[in-house]
Amino acid sequence: MTSTDFTVVVIDPAELKAADAKKLAVRDGDEPWKLAELRELVATLNDDAQRLAAEYEGVEHDLDDLLHTSEGAGDDQADIGSSALEREHEMSIVNNTRDMLEQTSDALRRVRKGTYGTCASCGEGIGKARLQAFPRATHCVTCKQREERR
Repeated sequence: MTSTDFTVVVIDPAELKAADAKKLAVRDGDEPWKLAELRELVATLNDDAQRLAAEYEGVEHDLDDLLHTSEGAGDDQADIGSSALEREHEMSIVNNTRDMLEQTSDALRRVRKGTYGTCASCGEGIGKARLQAFPRATHCVTCKQREERR
């Protein structure tokens, strides 16, 4: 395995200005983002990114160790099956952690570009409450429901 092959994005919340908050999309009926809300959200995303990056490196290292220590020489079929299951489980954890880290970094990039809060499907506001509950969201509730029905 290789170490992280993508860049972990971090934004200093103190560098954000009121203009950064005002340019973010909001859903009809929502109040515009306040600077304090944006800073809190960015701090949460930063914490998630740092936690996930550390977790990713740890599980990636565990998987690498597992791949190198389970060569299978002399193992019976039950041991081979158990080792394969354990490798599959570790690979799943590595992939899920990497995906969450990429989503978190993408959310921070969208904050930096001023496109955070805009639905990737319809272009409308996602909704502040949804983003505060799930900061990595890229779709409004309506578009996400439509996507999941497919």
